Amino acid sequence: MPYICPKCDRELVNESQRHYCARVSLDDLFKGKPDELLLLFDKLLAEVADWPEVLVGTTPNCITFVHRQTFFVIRPMQKFLDLKFYTPEKLEQPQLYKSVEVAGRYQHNLRLSNVAELQPQVFAWIRTSYELL
Repeated sequence: MPYICPKCDRELVNESQRHYCARVSLDDLFKGKPDELLLLFDKLLAEVADWPEVLVGTTPNCITFVHRQTFFVIRPMQKFLDLKFYTPEKLEQPQLYKSVEVAGRYQHNLRLSNVAELQPQVFAWIRTSYELL
């Protein structure tokens, strides 16, 4: 059962989990952003939030998805969503704008600006990150 921080109401894996303790709403993160980005976020959320034991939280800059550890992060930018996820090996894909080794695994960043760019491969990568961490 997740622990709820009494100060920020954020769901955490346990009471001792470190986190950014501030109340941030999704509306604040998407304020002034194109409606297409919110629709894109909603599609990602609808898929990933239903996976077992996933906690979703907000910080002043991003939305985090946690399953034992943070496995997926969405940063709403002005014209796109920046998606961060992890894999055990480096992916060589043209749509990934950044891939770096971090603590024995690879952190990848992908930028999407509309729903048409949301391919099944993106969900497979996120699922790999979920299972890895």
